Amino acid sequence: MDDEDDRTELGGYPLRRNAARALGKLGDRSAVSGLIRSLDCPDFYVREAAAQSLELLRDPAATPALMKLLEGGVSGAMPIPGRPHLAEPYESVMEALGAIGASEAVSLVEPFLQHPIPRVQFAALRSMYQLTGDETYGQRLVQALSEGDVKQKRIVLADLGAIGYLPAAEAIARSDAENSFKLLALKGLIEAHAAELLSTDSIRVLNLMDNLL
Repeated sequence: MDDEDDRTELGGYPLRRNAARALGKLGDRSAVSGLIRSLDCPDFYVREAAAQSLELLRDPAATPALMKLLEGGVSGAMPIPGRPHLAEPYESVMEALGAIGASEAVSLVEPFLQHPIPRVQFAALRSMYQLTGDETYGQRLVQALSEGDVKQKRIVLADLGAIGYLPAAEAIARSDAENSFKLLALKGLIEAHAAELLSTDSIRVLNLMDNLL
């Protein structure tokens, strides 16, 4: 995570990016402090990988550093000329805050519901649902499944699976995205409700998955 030798022509840190991703997959919270430090790295993709791993580790200790990246608000969250990304990894940051359950971040996440880029809006909806439990946010994601192109629908499917939004099951199965993406989303619903594996809702989702195979 502190490597200085592996650099791209634009100054990126490929080895640090991979290290940050690996630390999240290991599932060991002793990595949290190093990942928090990486949120200050000048390489956008290191910051993005760090936020994604903090989402997996779900340690509340990361909340203040993640919230700091949202303090510029929507006005500062615009594309950077000549770069394929925004100033900060806003989507990954909001998704991490949602997974952590950082309710104190609601006021920072909510303005991103109006962001002009749909995928950023979806990340905000996903996070707001996790932080508030308000069905409105889940239903707005369901509505988004009937809009936009297939690439956009893949993003929404991933978001619905990540929050385990059971009311979306039928809409997921009917979506015109590829079956592989729909199955992954439905798998997310099942995993989110594993304690109710034999419930009517879980059996309904499993039947929808069977029909897609």
